Amino acid sequence: MIRVAVQADDFDLAAEAAALERTGAGAVVTFTGIVRDVAGGLRWMEIEHYPAMTRSALEGIAAQAAERWSLTGATVIHRYGSLAPGARIMMVATASAHRRAAFEAADFLMDYLKSRAPFWKKEVREDGADWVAAKDDDEAALGRW
Repeated sequence: MIRVAVQADDFDLAAEAAALERTGAGAVVTFTGIVRDVAGGLRWMEIEHYPAMTRSALEGIAAQAAERWSLTGATVIHRYGSLAPGARIMMVATASAHRRAAFEAADFLMDYLKSRAPFWKKEVREDGADWVAAKDDDEAALGRW
């Protein structure tokens, strides 16, 4: 079971994890990303995307992870729109027979989302707005796979 969702609405982390527990897995790993205000003064983060392009890219990478690590299931949810500090921005969950595969697949998916997923993020602050650039560390992390 692979589930990919790109949505404006929040999601239910517990319900998503429970769905993966029913895939016959011996391990389920979840990661949830939260909008954070690192420098102070963040009013919201604006996330934009092209729906067909984004969905296709996320489905492709989730399928690749499922095959590479023999997953029983994978869930990738990423939100778009205006998100306040503290809001859930995304989640990755993986299920497999063994924990190592679930952890590695989740890590792989996160590295992809941080460096290559087709989302554009703008931080809107009290003193203006700036687009968020991909970090070299995120790109380097993807290179290990």
